[in-house]
Amino acid sequence: MAENTLLEKLDILVARFEEVSTLITDPSVIADQRRYVKLTKEYKELGDLMDARKEYIQILTGIDEAKDILANESDQEMREMAREELDDCQKRQPEVEERIKLLLIPADPQDSRNAVLEIRGGTGGDEAALFAGDLFRMYSKYCEIKGWRLEVSSASEGAAGGFKEIICSVSGENVYGTLKYESGVHRVQRVPATETQGRVHTSAASVAVLPEAEEFDVVINEGEIKWDTFRSSGAGGQNVNKVESGVRLRYNWKNPNTGIVEEILIECTETRDQPKNKERALARLRTFIYDKEHQKYIDDIASKRKTMVSTGDRSAKIRTYNYPQGRITDHRINYTIYNLQAFVNGDIQECIDQLIVAENAERMKETEL
Repeated sequence: MAENTLLEKLDILVARFEEVSTLITDPSVIADQRRYVKLTKEYKELGDLMDARKEYIQILTGIDEAKDILANESDQEMREMAREELDDCQKRQPEVEERIKLLLIPADPQDSRNAVLEIRGGTGGDEAALFAGDLFRMYSKYCEIKGWRLEVSSASEGAAGGFKEIICSVSGENVYGTLKYESGVHRVQRVPATETQGRVHTSAASVAVLPEAEEFDVVINEGEIKWDTFRSSGAGGQNVNKVESGVRLRYNWKNPNTGIVEEILIECTETRDQPKNKERALARLRTFIYDKEHQKYIDDIASKRKTMVSTGDRSAKIRTYNYPQGRITDHRINYTIYNLQAFVNGDIQECIDQLIVAENAERMKETEL
C-alpha cells in the first residue's frame, strides 16, 4: 500500500533526525561553520518531515480505529462519531501524502540562499534597454511584496532610459529558490516610443539569477586580486564626482571544469563608501566562481528535467510579454495569462507557483514517488 511505502521512507529518516539533533549541539561541529550550517538546514528539513510523519500516523490510526468501531460497535452515537472521524481522516490523508511526497524530494541545497540578479538588454537597441528597465522595476516591486531587500551593485543606463545592464543582490527567505525560475531570455512585443508608424517590434532582455556564495563556499587568494578605483558617474552630487568610491577588481581564476585560466573583471559603484563597494565586489566574485564551479551540477539537473524551469540554458527564450494583447506566455510550461499590467507591476507569484508545480512533478518522477 502507498501509505506503507511512505511510512517506510519516513521511518528510515527517524534515526538520522535523532543523529542530526545530537550533532548540532556538539561543540566541535559548531566550531566548523560550514558543517554546522549544512546540518542545521538538514535538521529543519527533517523536522518538517517528522511533523508530517506524526500527523500521517495519527490519520492512519484514526482510520483503522473508526473502521473497527463501524465493524464491531452497535451504539448508534458511537457509530456516527466514527463515521465523522473516518470521513475527516480520509479527506486529510491524500493532502498529507502529497505534502510528504514533496518533502521527501531532495531539496536543492542552494534554494535557501540569497541571490544575485543580473538583467541585460539584448536585441532591440534602445527598446531592449527600456524593457530591461521594466523587468528591473517588476522584480523590485515583487521583492517589495515579498519583504526582500534588493540592492543595486552596478548599473549601466541606456541612452533612451532603462538599462543596458543592471546587477543587484537580493536577500531574504528562500530568495534563490523562488527567483531561479526567472533565469533566461525574456521577450517583449510592443510599439516602441520611438516608432512613428505604430508597428509592433520584438525586443529581448536576458535575466540571470545566481545563488549568492557564502565566504566558505569558495577559496580566493585575495593577495592576487588587482584593485582599481574610479569616480562613480550618475546622480549623487559633488561627492560622486570628486571621490574615487567606485572599485574594479581583476582576478585570474582557473576553471576546474575546463582547465582554462580566465580573467574575471567586476565593478561595483553601489555606495559612496569605497570599503563597502570592495566588500560587495568580493561577494560578487565569490558568487561568480561558485556559479561556474557548479555549472556541471546545473547541467546534470537540466538534462533530466524537460521543463528546465530552474536551471539549464540561460540563453533559452522563457517568456513573452505581448503588450497589444495584454498577454504573458511562459513557454516552458505553455502557461498564458492576460493580466500583463499587473504582472509587470510585480504580480508574478502565480506564474512562479505554476513553474514550481511543474518542476515538482518532474522531481517526483526522478525519485519515483
